[in-house]
Amino acid sequence: MIKDKVEIKKKRRLRIKKRIRKKIHGTAERPRLTVYKSNRYLYVQAVNDDEGKTIAFATTLTKDFEEFGRNRKNIKAAEKLGEKIGKMLIEKGIKRVVFDRNGYPYHGKVKAVAEGARKAGLEF
Repeated sequence: MIKDKVEIKKKRRLRIKKRIRKKIHGTAERPRLTVYKSNRYLYVQAVNDDEGKTIAFATTLTKDFEEFGRNRKNIKAAEKLGEKIGKMLIEKGIKRVVFDRNGYPYHGKVKAVAEGARKAGLEF
């Protein structure tokens, strides 16, 4: 019963993700900033879809996030992650991005990543 609920939830997210990806596309000037949530960590990467290459990535798996202890998937860590990826992209000369929530609802951790990136100076 529980396994079925998890599968249904996963399929729903992937269906939404496919619908979103039809509409957004990252370029070299304006890459796609995508968020992924695993059970323990958060991952963010900026992707140039024209070349199929990752421009920059950041994760809560690194030592910068040890202050959050074992659970590095909270809202404060998400906001710090957004700031980190924002600074990395601005150093590379990129100020505008397209935000890809990857099928997740835009609230909580996903929203915190977006707000952290905006705080660092990215526009989207």
